[in-house]
Amino acid sequence: MLPQALRAQKKRDALAVHITLATVSILLGLPVVFLVLKATQSTAEAITPSLLPGGMFWQNVQSAWKSYNMATFMGNTLVITTAITFGKTVLSILAAMVFVYFRIRGKLVLFWAILITLYIPTDLIAIGLFDVISQGQPSVPEFLVWLANPVKVLFRPIPFGLDWANSYKAIIIPFLASATGTFLFIQHFRTIPKSFAEVAVLEGMGPLSYLFRILIPVSRNTIGALWVIQFVFYWNQYFWPRLIIQDSDSQVIQVALRLMVGQDQIAWGVLMAGTIIVVLPPLLVFLLLIKQLEGGVALSTGK
Repeated sequence: MLPQALRAQKKRDALAVHITLATVSILLGLPVVFLVLKATQSTAEAITPSLLPGGMFWQNVQSAWKSYNMATFMGNTLVITTAITFGKTVLSILAAMVFVYFRIRGKLVLFWAILITLYIPTDLIAIGLFDVISQGQPSVPEFLVWLANPVKVLFRPIPFGLDWANSYKAIIIPFLASATGTFLFIQHFRTIPKSFAEVAVLEGMGPLSYLFRILIPVSRNTIGALWVIQFVFYWNQYFWPRLIIQDSDSQVIQVALRLMVGQDQIAWGVLMAGTIIVVLPPLLVFLLLIKQLEGGVALSTGK
């Protein structure tokens, strides 16, 4: 009798779990369903409470693609996002390798200094970063005059910048360093048996050979997980490109979506169709690297 009661209780618990998960899944999927349904409707229908599918989906997609030059904006965003993601991955791997496999003084201090940057919001440094990026580069005489004055050097920030405003460099280079990626690879490299490194030394491998022949092949899941996270994050960036890029043809896709919101009337069907187009590239990256993402999460939770 007791085993039957336990089996019945397990069935009820399993049913409750499935109902809860199904309910949560439906709630999370409702905004996506709403987005797709409104993308099929005309502007007049989209502003009504109607959730019936319309027949304007392809017309809305074509209007969003052609009228708002989305090909250019998505191309800009793809170049910027890929460059940042690739650069972050490479620098994170190299930094983590230094921390794990090299003996350097003050390693712990440097490690904590990197972690502290995780607690500094990007918006907090935006003004200072904007000044450094946008101010003009000095001539050699101007820089030497500034450098020759100890008071200015000690108590005044340098009144010059990189003159990178309105360029891809202004969006890409300031975000190449990644405390998150460095910490992720440090934790992963620490799980790799030290015997791998010892065998590599006996085989006459240098640091770069060990990196490319041993570390990278066994780190595919971690690399894939970082790639997905960073790609999705920087594909959706809005604040910094809107601040530093003035040329509309060089803007990113999230700013382009904002341009679809007119002052007088918003073509909601076109806007929703444009949003679906914008979602597709990060969704494709997620689907292509989902196994690596799951493997990377499994590694991090299994430590």
